[in-house]
Amino acid sequence: MDNNYFILRHGEALCNQKKIISCWPEKSSFPLTEKGRKEIKRMVPKLKNKRIDLIFTSDILRTRQTAEIVGKELGIKPKEDKRLREYNAGIFNGESLNRFREFFKNEEERFFKKPPKGEIYLDITKRMSDFLKEIDKKYSNKNILIVSHQLPLILLEGRVKGYSQKEVLKKFPKEKRIKTGELRQL
Repeated sequence: MDNNYFILRHGEALCNQKKIISCWPEKSSFPLTEKGRKEIKRMVPKLKNKRIDLIFTSDILRTRQTAEIVGKELGIKPKEDKRLREYNAGIFNGESLNRFREFFKNEEERFFKKPPKGEIYLDITKRMSDFLKEIDKKYSNKNILIVSHQLPLILLEGRVKGYSQKEVLKKFPKEKRIKTGELRQL
């Protein structure tokens, strides 16, 4: 890759607190919580040390708010990109996380079983990879921050590291996934 990439998961949002699936189109407003805003503000000094040149963000409210907090502090206007959106959970959008999980036997099934009107993990991996390839061609020697959601970010990180589908799930069990307000370098 021609650039240095950093990934940042949005801060805690109301949907995280309530354990509700919120993808697109957004059915309800799930802004950052006070805790989520504090998580991001604590991250800003680390980002200042990375000398970020560009910020790209999902267009979903919680990621836009995260990118705006960071962008304001760094003096950078974030650019929205729909490919950085949350997993499209289809008919489960706005429903409880538990109801969504009951639809699948296991997480591995999500690579090939699509929730009605939703997408599979491979769809997310493709759109995230397409995004990265495009900006890597467009920019050179830049420090780029990508603000997105847990699942798209771990699938992107897995792709960059060359992991297979099964390896992504093994390398990123739930307890090792990027947490709200967490920064990682790709």
